[in-house]
Amino acid sequence: MSTEMRVALARGASAGMAGVFVAAIALAAAPPALADDAADSAVTWSVTPASAAGPDGRRVMQVELDPGQRVTEHLAVKNFSEREATFALSAADGYYTETGRFTMLPADRTSTDAGTWITVEPTVTLAPNETRVVSFEIAVPQNATPGDHAAGVSASVRSTSAGADGTRVGVDSRVGFRVSTRVTGQLAPSVGVGEVRAEYTPSWNLFAPGSITYTYTAENTGNTALAVSDAAEATTERGVLLPGESRDVRTEPQPAWPLFVLTKDVTVDAAVPDSTLAAAPVTRSVTVWAVPWVHLAAAVGVALIVAAVASGRRRSRQRLDDLVARAREEGRREAVEVS
Repeated sequence: MSTEMRVALARGASAGMAGVFVAAIALAAAPPALADDAADSAVTWSVTPASAAGPDGRRVMQVELDPGQRVTEHLAVKNFSEREATFALSAADGYYTETGRFTMLPADRTSTDAGTWITVEPTVTLAPNETRVVSFEIAVPQNATPGDHAAGVSASVRSTSAGADGTRVGVDSRVGFRVSTRVTGQLAPSVGVGEVRAEYTPSWNLFAPGSITYTYTAENTGNTALAVSDAAEATTERGVLLPGESRDVRTEPQPAWPLFVLTKDVTVDAAVPDSTLAAAPVTRSVTVWAVPWVHLAAAVGVALIVAAVASGRRRSRQRLDDLVARAREEGRREAVEVS
């Protein structure tokens, strides 16, 4: 028996993608002029996309540029603290974690893609409660690959903390937003699906179906971002796949009756956020044993009960026959004695 389960690696959701991220990175060696613990604990700040006039309400910066094109954009840094603070500004390649959260490469890893296209001034010093608009440039290389490229821009404050052995460890706390650059050219959305595995879980209720859970690896094999939305990925944010990224997917349990062997077709769809483009669906078949152990156990139990009842009836009938035979024999004896 074959049935189809639709798992949509798609259907628009870029508005739900996280645009702001927070990260704390432990540094191998503490850089000079780090803020002390007490002072740093009082620093709070934000950084958002902006126009030249100030914050413009965006959470994510999305631009479409030609190879070789340059454009000037803006960010706004706000110091919510009651003291002056200096923030380090930086850009790096972005990616999605296994939990679906967007982040950017830490300072000790080298960017090779969109993070290298962004140039921003290294630091900005803000007075208490001051907001400052800072311009930065995005320069797309002439040989950039068409499609989607993700980066992050952040403002960070560095602090130190003492370990148990007295060693001072530097911590870089970052707040930032996502910069998505789409390079013009031919877009080719494509999704790959690895081997589908299935696990059947029986129900202890004889009158209810069991369930099948599917697991597989979805990979973005095209050059555009893909938005994922299925029963396993409760939010679209968790399902975003950038070009070249892959993620293990585990679906919610699907109802299925135990018919010894089940063959299911799992179809994975993919589409580009905010676009009519879609990747060709990928279908994988999977076979799983669905032995009705509970039903078999119940059938065996019923059979034993029936056998026991039948055996009891046979023994009762035999005892009754024995009593009748004994009574007849005694009757014959009495008749002989009287005669």
